[in-house]
Amino acid sequence: MTTTILVLIEDTLAPVDVRHLLELHEGEELTYRVLVPADTDRPLLPTIVDNLGLGELKEALDRLRGKEPTDTQARATAAEQLAATLAEFAAVGRDATGEVVADDPLPALRDAVAAGDVREVAIVTYPHAWEDTFHQDWASRARDVLDVPVLHLYSGTSELG
Repeated sequence: MTTTILVLIEDTLAPVDVRHLLELHEGEELTYRVLVPADTDRPLLPTIVDNLGLGELKEALDRLRGKEPTDTQARATAAEQLAATLAEFAAVGRDATGEVVADDPLPALRDAVAAGDVREVAIVTYPHAWEDTFHQDWASRARDVLDVPVLHLYSGTSELG
């Protein structure tokens, strides 16, 4: 019987995000495995559209100038996000494991599902105007290649993507 919920995140989960994930399977004892990509290569146009849509002018200019985190910086940030997210699960009495994965998380998702014991994938991101609209977001891409249900939650809200 599959008992693992695979959780892909782009930022540290807030307590409300953890609560939403647990409420999806209230009363069940499930294992949570968190994957955090070391984001080193953000696509230019979608990132700038998102930055401008959120009023983040400095970030849009930085991206336009080609400022990307180094691999070391991206891995360190992802490791911090993972540790903080695992702490959020622990704070509500739930165990979770996790790992930092490559920039493109789809191969890691595919491998985890192929290894078995994954009931579903929950992807928690911020809204991304370009990628969500054109179905290039992680959830849309995962639905195309995985044989398990994929749920897309927007961070900090109860909205589904």
